[in-house]
Amino acid sequence: MSGEGTPLLECRDLSAGYGRMAVVRGLDLRVEPGQVVALIGPNGAGKTTTLLTLSGGLPSLRGAVLWKGTRTREPLFKRARKGLSLVTEERSVFMDFTLAENLKVAGVPVERVLALFPELEPMMNRPAGLLSGGEQQMLTVGRALGRNPEVLLADELSLGLAPIIVRRLLGVVRQAATEQGIGVLLVEQHVSQVLTIADQVHVMQRGKVVLSGAPTEIGDRLSDLQDAYLADTTRSGTTPHI
Repeated sequence: MSGEGTPLLECRDLSAGYGRMAVVRGLDLRVEPGQVVALIGPNGAGKTTTLLTLSGGLPSLRGAVLWKGTRTREPLFKRARKGLSLVTEERSVFMDFTLAENLKVAGVPVERVLALFPELEPMMNRPAGLLSGGEQQMLTVGRALGRNPEVLLADELSLGLAPIIVRRLLGVVRQAATEQGIGVLLVEQHVSQVLTIADQVHVMQRGKVVLSGAPTEIGDRLSDLQDAYLADTTRSGTTPHI
């Protein structure tokens, strides 16, 4: 998908952060219907801050966030009512509730989630705390998509999960974008996998987008990107991922 019509979600010259300290500066980004946009970059690059600000979880410091072409400063719960779903890196499930009860509390029909993840059917009466990490994430993603959102923002769906589960989750997200026209913005550390489903990729470093392009372009330059943009985190002794 590319540049036709009004984006579902957009930011222009966005600066965002905590208190008066900007973590993200001068960001321009757009998510269109049926498009999967990926944000990659080292830890601390500002990816999660970007998602929280676009969702209304954080106020912007400067610039504009636009929902369907109209500038908005509404908080998260109001944007959610208008069709935005946010999946944070912490799986927000009620561990003592069964899988079915988690969906009931969220107001999401079981059949919608099973249409996405039929492998969850035998576990409907199992407490969510007894599900594997991958099953909990399927519940989280299924619940988010089961609300029929227009935009899905997702932060590190793959965190702590095996590659086969990551492929399953990202495949469902891609399918939802293609078949339902959902606009998706993903923050993801499994770069090789996200490149297989994304339409547009933005590389962030130190609060700014330093490179944007199609997945093929980014994939061809991945080794160079790691050398150019992750050298600072490598020297600091942390384990970088983009």
